Amino acid sequence: MAMGLRGGNRVLFHLFILISIATIARSDDCVYTAYIRTGSILKAGTDSIISLTLYDSTGWGIRIPDLEAWGGLMGTGYNYFERGNLDLFSGRGPCLNAPICAMNLTSDGSGPHHGWYCNYVEITTTGAHKDCSQKLFTVEQWLATDTSPYELTAIRNDCKSAGAHDLRGDRVSVVNGRDAPPVVSAV
Repeated sequence: MAMGLRGGNRVLFHLFILISIATIARSDDCVYTAYIRTGSILKAGTDSIISLTLYDSTGWGIRIPDLEAWGGLMGTGYNYFERGNLDLFSGRGPCLNAPICAMNLTSDGSGPHHGWYCNYVEITTTGAHKDCSQKLFTVEQWLATDTSPYELTAIRNDCKSAGAHDLRGDRVSVVNGRDAPPVVSAV
């Protein structure tokens, strides 16, 4: 009798694992991980909301309106985008058709410390039946309205194809939070 229960528990355990995997990840989702380094110069940190849009060579993209809310991994109470920090973010979103080759990094300019100096953004992407890819974007720029270049956006475009030169956002999926489904944007 004990042997039968043990075998039944094993089947239930495997069934539980299969159901869990099926509900957690869709096959068309990818996992995006962003490593963002804030500069170590004086007043480099910010309290602003930082968004990131990633593009592939076909012009399709994924927009993350608030990196911290979407996938901040540094723990509760952690202060993101502070001077000298290497911050880590990770979350799911729809897979792009090709490796990431362009990005739009934007500060909303809010908060008492709105200026931000970003050294770099490094992105890794992986998904089911997809090759893992990695892309480093050197930023080395202030995102501020009171410091040169007086812009709240840094765009880096290393795409080789003609389709990626237009980074307007009309072919972008938006992901808002850890459990929020992506919504196609028509911005």
